[in-house]
Amino acid sequence: MAKTKEKKPMITQDNFNQEYADPIEEQQIRHFVCIEMGRQIHRYIKAMHGSKQQMLRFEEHLKDLPMKEKEAAIARYIDLNRKVIKGLDMKIVLARAMANYSDTFEYLVTLVNDKRKMVKYLNLIREIYIQYHEVIERKGKFGILDHRGRTLVEPKYEFLRTCYVYVDDLLTMPLIAQLDGKLGLILPDGKDTIIAPFIYDSISLRDEPPYFEAKKGNKKILLNTDGEEQ
Repeated sequence: MAKTKEKKPMITQDNFNQEYADPIEEQQIRHFVCIEMGRQIHRYIKAMHGSKQQMLRFEEHLKDLPMKEKEAAIARYIDLNRKVIKGLDMKIVLARAMANYSDTFEYLVTLVNDKRKMVKYLNLIREIYIQYHEVIERKGKFGILDHRGRTLVEPKYEFLRTCYVYVDDLLTMPLIAQLDGKLGLILPDGKDTIIAPFIYDSISLRDEPPYFEAKKGNKKILLNTDGEEQ
């Protein structure tokens, strides 16, 4: 049964402060939150002993994206590297964004003390950046759903491994999957696109390009993210 869309209350003089949402304020706070989340990933790569070149590569891929694409790219990165936000207080992230938006200290204090706005923006931040996929099992076979419950990978595989790589180019990383006893690489794109055929006896993940090491009999093979043997 389809959900009925909840009607927003009509804005009146009496409820103006409670119901009105300033689109410019929201846009700017999202902009500054996005910067803070990018910095958090920068700090994470550094803490994981990534090189300066790797950090610059991440920032280079991020900097020219429109804000919504940037938010989506960061959310995908967090989904595959969930330790990025371990211990991160979103209230601090929001307070920093509000500080960047405010032109006076008094206005910053007003924003931070507005509980309605704080809750609204905290919920918005979580909705944008916390978009975790879920591995499901049906009749002994595995698949993946996105954060909205949409199928990314059909539940038909004997084994699935999501690739947790702390440095990448913001590209969608293939998954290691097993079908009929053999391993290959697929994309979580809702189409089960095969990147590397199911011909390998094992595939393991490396922490630098090329990201995959496969075995076929006694032969060791490196695979890149396009499934090409190196």
